[in-house]
Amino acid sequence: MALKYTEEKLNSFDKETLIQLFLSQQEQLENIDHNLQLVLEQLADLKRHRFGRSSERHESDEQISFMEVDGKIVFFNESEAVAAEDDGAEPETVPRRKPKKKQGKREEDLDGLPVVVIEHSMTEEELAARFGEGGFKQLPDEVCRRYGFTPAKVEVEEHHVKVYAGKKTDEIVKAPHPESLLRGSLVSPSLEAAVMNAKYVNAVPLYRQEQEFERYGLHISRQNMANWTIQCADRYLAVLYDYLHEKMYGYHVLQADELCEASHNSS
Repeated sequence: MALKYTEEKLNSFDKETLIQLFLSQQEQLENIDHNLQLVLEQLADLKRHRFGRSSERHESDEQISFMEVDGKIVFFNESEAVAAEDDGAEPETVPRRKPKKKQGKREEDLDGLPVVVIEHSMTEEELAARFGEGGFKQLPDEVCRRYGFTPAKVEVEEHHVKVYAGKKTDEIVKAPHPESLLRGSLVSPSLEAAVMNAKYVNAVPLYRQEQEFERYGLHISRQNMANWTIQCADRYLAVLYDYLHEKMYGYHVLQADELCEASHNSS
């Protein structure tokens, strides 16, 4: 705690003592000012992380935050404080040019996509009414191309497995067929893959997937989708999960989320 001096006590000090006292107070003020600037810098950084933009890019090149100029920290975003740092040269203005359209880009975009030819024609009666009987000739077709998009198609896969039995033996053989993803369940590999992709790649919650399936006339509850995903993860992805879990312990540094997950699973 700093000492407090009265006017009467200060008058009793000699000149040498007053000088030492002044220098000591000056040093304390410098330390307080330095600590205050550090605190303000930390406070601004905390506010930026909590309330600021996710991007670290400033709106303006002249906008600064806690920048050191001539050995001092500027903490009021004073753009004029760093104006002297500029070499004085005016920025070279480059006229904006409209980007040239890449030749052949449309053909490149359409390359490899299946093409469905849709013909539009007029009947003989319509042509005769327009030009008269035999009064027309056909020119080369006008061709225009558009992207065609078909939404998800839902169908029921009904597998009929042929069963055979020997006439002279009791042997019964079934025709080769794919195993069920979950025995006794309506889920198929394609459906579960779509559910996982929507949830974990496109971040679509299960309740929104349930609504989307309803629009297709397919009644799948979010509870069923959750159970399918959990069981498939335990049955088919547990080996990969255990491998990645073990692999994590071989690294020197782990990310925070991975470390918490590893610690949680180890406990």
